Amino acid sequence: MSLSKETFSQISPSEFFYRNRDLAGFSNPTRSLYTSVREFVENALDACDQKKILPDIHMSIKAVDPEQSDPKPYVLTVKDNGPGIDPKHVPHAFGTVLYGSKFGLKQARGMFGLGATMAILYGQITTNKPVTVRSCADGKMSDEFVMLLDIQKNKPVILKHNTKEASKTGLSVSIVLEGDYSKAGSKIRDYVSQTSLITPYASITFEDPSGEKFHYPRIVKEMPPPPTIIKSHPHGVDVETIRRMIVDTHYQIPAVDNKMIDKVKKELGLQKKNLTTKDMLERAQKRWSDLSRPVRTIVAVMSFLNVDFDGLQKIRIDDIDVANKKITYWDFGTSQSHAIELDPESPYYKQLASTIQGDTLLTFLTKRFQRVGPTTAEKFCEFAKFKPERRIGSMTNEELVRLADALQKFDDFLAPDPSCLAPLGEEPLSKGIMKFFNPEFASVLQRNASAYSGFPFVVEMGIAYGGDIPTAGLKVYRFANRIPLLYDEGSDVVLKIVNEMDWSRYKVKGDPPLVIVSHICSTRIPYKTVGKENVADRPELERELKNALQYLARKLAVHMSRKGAADMEKKRANLYAKYVPLISQFATELSGKKKEPNYKRLITMGSEIEEQV
Repeated sequence: MSLSKETFSQISPSEFFYRNRDLAGFSNPTRSLYTSVREFVENALDACDQKKILPDIHMSIKAVDPEQSDPKPYVLTVKDNGPGIDPKHVPHAFGTVLYGSKFGLKQARGMFGLGATMAILYGQITTNKPVTVRSCADGKMSDEFVMLLDIQKNKPVILKHNTKEASKTGLSVSIVLEGDYSKAGSKIRDYVSQTSLITPYASITFEDPSGEKFHYPRIVKEMPPPPTIIKSHPHGVDVETIRRMIVDTHYQIPAVDNKMIDKVKKELGLQKKNLTTKDMLERAQKRWSDLSRPVRTIVAVMSFLNVDFDGLQKIRIDDIDVANKKITYWDFGTSQSHAIELDPESPYYKQLASTIQGDTLLTFLTKRFQRVGPTTAEKFCEFAKFKPERRIGSMTNEELVRLADALQKFDDFLAPDPSCLAPLGEEPLSKGIMKFFNPEFASVLQRNASAYSGFPFVVEMGIAYGGDIPTAGLKVYRFANRIPLLYDEGSDVVLKIVNEMDWSRYKVKGDPPLVIVSHICSTRIPYKTVGKENVADRPELERELKNALQYLARKLAVHMSRKGAADMEKKRANLYAKYVPLISQFATELSGKKKEPNYKRLITMGSEIEEQV
């Protein structure tokens, strides 16, 4: 019996997530409807944040056939007043998996450029309906795209494109997807209300399938500063990241065409002169510091190959391997590839090496990483046993591994720069908590910035007690980069910290009317899954969360002590009010007098004495 031959093939990102949509939170109609709401609302809020526009979000969910039982097709529409998207980017932004603006290192609700497109993909595979996107980026003209996603090719298929006049910027996305609102409705309503808590500067309106509207007006009109993109911190990179940095700065070999040859002649002043190759090289030596990098490369290649401009046009430079002292080129005349050895004694060898191999290690460290100055870079080079002038592009794989390992072990790098972060702030968080819960006591705290694995983060936390909070035990509200986290709370780091607290030490017992609001903002939230529902228990996060919670718990303990004292005082006052009139009556009868003493004044004096004590 013969075995069938194994075949290998490649699939597109959209094909991968089509087959593994559970990874992104699209596991069933209930979860998928909730996740789609989340992704579109978060994209709208991020867009408004980036342009400092007070968000005005409108969302609706309508059943295609209200008489049909769940799960069934729903139309989900989310509109915003943000900056919109340039029409040329709309098809790719909503019709290509892993395409977006969220791959830079900055704080954002979204992380992967994945969620919104995955919602569109899920809608397409469950209802076979296209997505409708309306975008106005200039406040004058609105573009409407109706399109599908080609799953196998991971590209958009535009079915219709219309343009009409508009009066304001903004974006509207509408999809048809299979959902189960009867089960997802409570989570979606919780998500919308909690989003209004952690984004108090937003106005959010939600219309559910029954036509009921839930409106959450903005509580504050001040917005946090928009987050900014930052350079990587040395502790947050690995070998692959360093390789990509090198590629970004690595010099590309210029194409030898008529345009490039004209550029060489112009920089050498040869437009009206025909010099020999030798004379031309001598002129290049004199002007070397004024020549551009592409021209330097072409001149050096001409010297090593000993060719003039005519000979240069008959070849294609394929590789310049300075480390192995070799140039590889293709000869169009012979249709063959050739390799020649580079002479390290040539005056052009060092110049070519410095051009091709990119920055020195010292320059690479100061240009590509945050908060690394020349002094720190020199100390690191000494620590890692690398010469500061070593060209980063000349390092072998083994040296790059050694470099990455040294970056993790060097302790003298400054902490990551937190200026890129945009926490909500203590005052807006406090106003949100007071509006949302109406407690008798509340306190908030924003911790100083810290970092894990080279990524800066800030913990904000609030605690609220009593008032309108129901007596049903401690309730925790979790947020990360202003996203409410409603699923998978059992394995979240915040719940771990809360459950480890000995609340009896802080005078909290039984099922208290107590709420804790936790917000983590970072350039890279350590989510456990692509679905972004629970945060991993990194030691640095645990420490900051624990310190914040203990600080707030001590504030609560002081309040509880005062509350206990007030309760005791009230009990004493009640005792006075109950028994003093009886004593007064008995004393009057015993003395044989008709008029009772002024015992009401006695009760008042007793209360005043208690207050003084």
